Amino acid sequence: MKKDIIISGVGGQGILTISAVLDTAALESGFNVKQSEVHGMSQRGGAVQAHVRIADTPVYSDLIPKGKADLILSVEPMELLRYLPYLHNDGYLVTDINPFKNIADYPDETALKAQIEKFPNHRIVDARSLAKKAGNFRAANIVMIGAVSDLLPFEDTLLKKVIADLFKRKGDRIVQMNLDAYELGKNAISEKV
Repeated sequence: MKKDIIISGVGGQGILTISAVLDTAALESGFNVKQSEVHGMSQRGGAVQAHVRIADTPVYSDLIPKGKADLILSVEPMELLRYLPYLHNDGYLVTDINPFKNIADYPDETALKAQIEKFPNHRIVDARSLAKKAGNFRAANIVMIGAVSDLLPFEDTLLKKVIADLFKRKGDRIVQMNLDAYELGKNAISEKV
């Protein structure tokens, strides 16, 4: 088993949190895992990406070669398209449809969506709306984990446990909000399939 995942977005969207959930789930499953440091500007609004490599055999590099990513998971649609050269032919593109317009010449949203829809294995999620439904728009990153949960080599119960453990220091209300966000993301995809 091998999963090479690129996570992208902009600073402040929770790329590190997504990486932490995947890394912890991999370790608790007994898999080998390597994660690159988050590359890009860590300030709010700067482009950010991380590579997460999970396997049942040793992983020697933390960077995914071009054409080898199984999944590009993005919390921002334009950032998803930056990493297309890394996707292998059968890989999945999964993104929140809501843009983070941090540049004056942000591309046309309809054109962005059309570009993503050209790929047979794509999923477009309104993660921001689902996160608001769960209780806070900032949980869009957890919605996105739910939206790819069936593409990951982890049991659903493990992912929920890792999310709960990650947020437990913030209290029961925040834990439940994030678990709800995860379920809403998962359900949004299962309804489309």
